[in-house]
Amino acid sequence: MSTLLQLFRARPGLRLQGSGVYLRPPRLSDHRDWADLRRESRSFLEPWEPTWPEDDLGRRAFRARLGAYARELETGEAWPFFVFRKSDDALIGAVRLFHVRRGVSLSGTVGYWLGQPYTRQGHMSDAVATVIRFAFEGLGLHRIEAACMPENTASAGLLLKCGFSEEGYAPAYLKINGEWRDHRLFGLVARS
Repeated sequence: MSTLLQLFRARPGLRLQGSGVYLRPPRLSDHRDWADLRRESRSFLEPWEPTWPEDDLGRRAFRARLGAYARELETGEAWPFFVFRKSDDALIGAVRLFHVRRGVSLSGTVGYWLGQPYTRQGHMSDAVATVIRFAFEGLGLHRIEAACMPENTASAGLLLKCGFSEEGYAPAYLKINGEWRDHRLFGLVARS
């Protein structure tokens, strides 16, 4: 197990500090705030996400999600974080570094969502920049990738603002809200 993973597990209070947000791993005690935010933002989030299972917001499904996150952390394949606003500790969204690959690749993929009440306030660019620092400086990755649908101009703008370059276009890349959707592809390489 990597030293960083040991630190992560040994210090459940570990936080990644951004300018106006902080990130930490999800906890079971977050369920109510998470479910309320997702429920309140459902119509805003659904067009950009895989189809929500019928019981997605339930406590049992949340517990299963945390179990999956724990397995990913154990293998070092993913690093899930909830995003909190520093000013009032409000849970406002999530960022996940996943598909972490070692060996000759040293890369990962970033995904994120933000509750509708917190959009267009700079919170997610702050959170993504924080995860980028963690990926490059903390995990020693060389490359981070991301994707968004062509019509999601806010997400594309966020990625460009965070230093990503647009690298391509993938037809029918991911099944989003029940349909195979095209995506713009972005990448960011660590500065040597």
